[in-house]
Amino acid sequence: MINRREFSLLSLASLSASAPSFALAQSKFPERPIKLVVPFSAGGVNDVVGRQWADKMKAPLGAVYVENQGGGGGTIGAMDVVRSTPDGHTLFLGSTSTMVLNAMTNAKLPYDPASFEPITILCVSSTSIAVHPSVPAQNVKEFLAYAKANTGKLSYGSAGTGTMSHLSGELFKQLTGITDMTHIPYKGAGPGITDLVSGHIGVMSPNITGQLLQLHNSGKIRILAINAPNRLSAAPNIPTAIEEGVPNMIGQLFLGIFAPKGTPQPVVEQIARATREALTDSAYQKALSDSGFEAVPNSSPAEARRYMGGEKERWAPVIKAIDLKIQ
Repeated sequence: MINRREFSLLSLASLSASAPSFALAQSKFPERPIKLVVPFSAGGVNDVVGRQWADKMKAPLGAVYVENQGGGGGTIGAMDVVRSTPDGHTLFLGSTSTMVLNAMTNAKLPYDPASFEPITILCVSSTSIAVHPSVPAQNVKEFLAYAKANTGKLSYGSAGTGTMSHLSGELFKQLTGITDMTHIPYKGAGPGITDLVSGHIGVMSPNITGQLLQLHNSGKIRILAINAPNRLSAAPNIPTAIEEGVPNMIGQLFLGIFAPKGTPQPVVEQIARATREALTDSAYQKALSDSGFEAVPNSSPAEARRYMGGEKERWAPVIKAIDLKIQ
């Protein structure tokens, strides 16, 4: 008969022997296909970037599929991910809008960006200062002189109220003192760019895309500057607004991969590592560039969190100055 002491020793030995296999089972990831929620409709830029990432993750992570959940400015998709099991099998394609701006402009936002775990910033899309050829300005300095000579007569178009395009236009006004330039919000960048090409509006602050660069190269519009820290690889001949004498004029929309808060850190690191390795592929970087984005090759969870904090600091005073509230 086994006494109590011998039973305890046998039990401990049994647990010790099974611990490695139990830990291994717990750390196995992924165990099934990964779902990436893109909170906008299929066919848009967010969808394109999401599907490019999903395709690149098939080798290191296995099957990854994209599920589009448009509506509510990204809130429907965000809520689906927040409610999911935090095990890394449901991820979110977050952006400056869904992860930073929405919380600052919408008091009734149904989710908290803090409910997400940053994994990586994939890429950024820069806004620009673009004009119709009829505007007598070849650079930002000439445009500012023209604007000051036509006080109260100018307006600029954006992709919509609260978008990065809109906030970049407002930041440009605040930094240059051209505060009397009226904002004209469009329902998306497309209609605004159409009106810019036709001359219905003289100025716009659109995000750089392959289409926009084609319009610039063909002379149908003129991009005076790009609102980024450095010139873009897709447009090396176009100066930045900072180079043109407007310090701190940076307006960029980021896209990144996020998980529900509580996702195990080893899983977060595994996805981040797979993404960094994928972004060393020049073909992948070019695919992002062709979509209007600049890749962020070395982003980590810590870097993603730091970047988001910097964006909050950048846009909070701009939003406060124009008292922007979105219901």
